Amino acid sequence: MQRLSKDTLALAVGLAIATVLAVAPAPRSAGQAGPGWTVLVDEKTMGEWDKVGDTNWRMEEGALVADKRTSQDPAYLLSKQKYKDFQIYAEFWASDDANSGVFLRCQDLTKVGDRTCYEVNIFDQRKDPTYGTGAIVNFAEVNPMPKAGGKWNTYEITAKGRQITVVLNGQKTVDLHNGLFVEGPVGLQHGSGVIKFRKVAIKPL
Repeated sequence: MQRLSKDTLALAVGLAIATVLAVAPAPRSAGQAGPGWTVLVDEKTMGEWDKVGDTNWRMEEGALVADKRTSQDPAYLLSKQKYKDFQIYAEFWASDDANSGVFLRCQDLTKVGDRTCYEVNIFDQRKDPTYGTGAIVNFAEVNPMPKAGGKWNTYEITAKGRQITVVLNGQKTVDLHNGLFVEGPVGLQHGSGVIKFRKVAIKPL
């Protein structure tokens, strides 16, 4: 009888541990904090940026949010520092109709766009989906295009020399070999819809 009780207890403990492991939140991706990383946006502050265009960037419920652009062209937040080789980790939420993106190595701060930067796109409803969410517009297509609308997502972007790799929610979407833009600020875009950034961090390589 005593042996049966011990077996039953062991089984109960094992099931309890398994249940805890099953419901525990998945660990966040490595490489978002620690030595060498600079947090550009977190749940408390939007950080310091140069603004191009006009929209209602603001902090709301632990995220940097924009949802009402008032300038004719898309609005941007550009880092005050230029970056050459780096890793970016970004957590973002986009509405289904959002047009946004993470911009790399921008060259002309008066004419920010996909012709003067590498644009890692967030645009589920782009008419040409080959350069939609997960793609680098004009440079690297994505097929099939993943959807980011209506949920929190992670971008992990590595730019080292001519090699640029984009990973969306743990899945590599593009691997670009191109040396057109060598160095420049990184940026966040609001073109339409609702975009939220809960965390953005960068690590020079």
